[in-house]
Amino acid sequence: MTWLIIAFKALNAHRLRSILAILGIFLGTLVLTAVMHIGSSMLLQADEETQKLGPNLVQVRARRARFARTDTGTGSSGALTTVTLGDAAAVSEGVSQVERLTPYIAGARGIRAGAVKSTCQLLGVQAEYEDVRSLELLDGRFVSSPDEQNLSLTATLGYAIAERLFGSDAVYAGLVVGQVVFVNDVRLEVIGVLKEKGSDLGGTSFDDQVFVPLRSYMRRITNTDRLSGFYMNLYPGSDTVRAKAAIARILQTRHHIAEGEADDFTVYSSEDAAKLRNDTLELVRSLGVLSAGISFTVGGLGIFSIMILLVRSRKVEIGIRRAVGASRKVIIRQFLTEAGLMSGVGGFTGVALALLLVSLVYKIAQMPFIYEPSFCFLAVAVSVLVGVAAGAWPAWQASKVEVLAALKSWG
Repeated sequence: MTWLIIAFKALNAHRLRSILAILGIFLGTLVLTAVMHIGSSMLLQADEETQKLGPNLVQVRARRARFARTDTGTGSSGALTTVTLGDAAAVSEGVSQVERLTPYIAGARGIRAGAVKSTCQLLGVQAEYEDVRSLELLDGRFVSSPDEQNLSLTATLGYAIAERLFGSDAVYAGLVVGQVVFVNDVRLEVIGVLKEKGSDLGGTSFDDQVFVPLRSYMRRITNTDRLSGFYMNLYPGSDTVRAKAAIARILQTRHHIAEGEADDFTVYSSEDAAKLRNDTLELVRSLGVLSAGISFTVGGLGIFSIMILLVRSRKVEIGIRRAVGASRKVIIRQFLTEAGLMSGVGGFTGVALALLLVSLVYKIAQMPFIYEPSFCFLAVAVSVLVGVAAGAWPAWQASKVEVLAALKSWG
């Protein structure tokens, strides 16, 4: 272990330069470890959110068509959506891959319970919406077909909106069902509360949604026959691409959209959303790895510089060791050890701090906790290899120091 003691002493003699050389390796290891861990966690989170969307999910979302009215001479303008219940029925009947379909209408609304006011996304839905979107109840029930047929003014609340209006104690005690809320001064009886679910890939929070019967929404809350869109579950093993093409053809025919004209609707699947998210994450990871590579390069140059300095300042030491029998291999090993020691210290320190920062990010952003020993090992291994590579040429130069010339310079 003599060579290790010598390495420590040599680096301690040039503390400031050693620290500066280690800094680049430290930053490279920190960035590489953090990016790989956070990237993996985000990919897992994206997969979990894809499952939240529902199995084999495809969505048709209506676009808004602008119109102008000038027959009165004053002129006015507005907007309406482009999808109807007839469109939903045509797709359900005309696309064999569709297992279940459920239409919906959505809009931002104010909501209050007593003196407590908040905002929510109000959705008019049918009973099938619960299964299609994989929703789970905490208490009570979801809106039903009889609710829709009777134009009932009933509502199932998302977890967060129920908690804001009535408090967490009331939610957990099952005291929310049977309460009354008001949306645009329309009185709604609460019939259920959903379990906490989080957000989908589009960033829409299930927990801030309030669900009412579709026909009640269309006739008693608003006066509209237009949908925001509809969701579908395809049969397992269905070709999603072919199904989306078939859906688009039916809607294009019904909406009289000629070839080459822009569609007034959008068809996309959970796989589309996941792919977009994953592509973005891969880009972020690539940029992170590039940043780590730049830091490693700077650190390697720093180690190279200090190793050259060490070789020049220790020629006498090298000459004496050679004179007492040290071989060229021993000298090379000595200087490679010093280079590897510097980069190893930077690598271990960078990994340790990266894991601490990653843990904070996981906790603050509520991401899945992932710790991969292989990522840590890879980061440390890369840092050591960079150090050894940077110290290779200086070590070779040290081994070529002539004994007599070194001793003469000492005298």
